[in-house]
Amino acid sequence: MAEQARDRNDSRLTERGRATRERILRAAADMMYVRGVSSTPLDDVRAASGTSKSQLYRHYPDKDALVRDVVALQAAELLTRQHQLLQRLNSLRGLERWRDVLVEHNSLRNGAYGCPLGSLASELADQDEEARRALAGHFDSWEGLLKAGLERMKDSGVLRTDADAGELATGLMAALQGGYLLAQTAQDVAPMRIGLDMAIGHIKTYATSAEDPRVPVEGSSGH
Repeated sequence: MAEQARDRNDSRLTERGRATRERILRAAADMMYVRGVSSTPLDDVRAASGTSKSQLYRHYPDKDALVRDVVALQAAELLTRQHQLLQRLNSLRGLERWRDVLVEHNSLRNGAYGCPLGSLASELADQDEEARRALAGHFDSWEGLLKAGLERMKDSGVLRTDADAGELATGLMAALQGGYLLAQTAQDVAPMRIGLDMAIGHIKTYATSAEDPRVPVEGSSGH
């Protein structure tokens, strides 16, 4: 997935140069997820990645450039996992399975670090317009996966035709991100599960008698 976070000049790098860039980017992504962007200085990234200052600045002349690649990397990996979970979503049972996977994964750290994209957005949205736009696009893509699943439910008669798949997907995303934040603050995933349960409960009000639980979401990893 790191390949998707690289710019067009990456093709000019040697294999050794690509490996160095990968180490820097991975170290930065891990540290920014745990510590936050503002608490991750370049010197700490350099030390964690085992690179020299000249190597670090050759690949990333400033922190903004590194942060934008971290955003791209986190988004690429998260959206790949979400696509695997949601590409066949077509039932309410499948939606509940998606919820369970995310809550279970977040419980491994007691919700301590939140959503990889949401955590970045909370720091960068008011500071870096380019990063904000990129994050908004990634959230749109994630929401689009949910919307597509809800549209399939409408097409197959699981949900009524008056269900607005776009609005329901936005509500799910809002519940998810709010749940991540509350779980992170409380270090307890209960608020996340409650928020998602309420959002899914609202979607169930649009269910028809044709709701088919046969096809659960496949996959075993969330974030």
